Parts: sequence; C-alpha cells; structure tokens
Amino acid sequence: MSPFSPYYAVIFTSLKKEKTEEYERMAEKMGELAKQQVGFIEMESARQEIGITISYWDSLDAIKRWKQNAEHLLAQELGRTQWYEHYKVRICLVEREYEY
Repeated sequence: MSPFSPYYAVIFTSLKKEKTEEYERMAEKMGELAKQQVGFIEMESARQEIGITISYWDSLDAIKRWKQNAEHLLAQELGRTQWYEHYKVRICLVEREYEY
C-alpha cells in the first residue's frame, strides 16, 4: 500500500500532430518541473499511437497549483496550438493500490 493513499491520479491522453518540433524537450522539462512541485508523488508515461502520462498527486490543491504553474501554462498553450490533434485529462481518486 502506498504511504500516500488515498491520492490522486491525473491521466493525460493525447494524439500528437505529425510535426511536433521541440515537443520532446518540453515534455522532459515538464516532467522535471512537476517533480519539484509540492504534492507531486510520481509520474508514468508511454507513447505508441496515443500518449498516456499519469501523474500522481497528494491532493486536488496540488493538482490545481500544477495546472496554474506559469511554465506549465506555456506548455499547455503550445500543446493546444502546435503539438496535439486531441487530448483528454481525467482526474481520479486512487483509494488503494497493490502490485506484484
């Protein structure tokens, strides 16, 4: 059991456009910046046809602060205008976890 439970998961799924110059660099920068935020727990990411990034947070307030971070706001705008055909964000409460 995670020492953080219950906690929150932000599930970001995306479909990128063909031309996505600078995307990888910005994604890496956002990952590093997220890790510095109060309330951040961890992040997982995978990309095939669609991208899935799940970030875990200790509270809804932490998620709200991350969404309003100035550098993250710039990345969000670039995502909407340059990098993504489509994206969806889901915020979920994780009540428990287990693994093998």
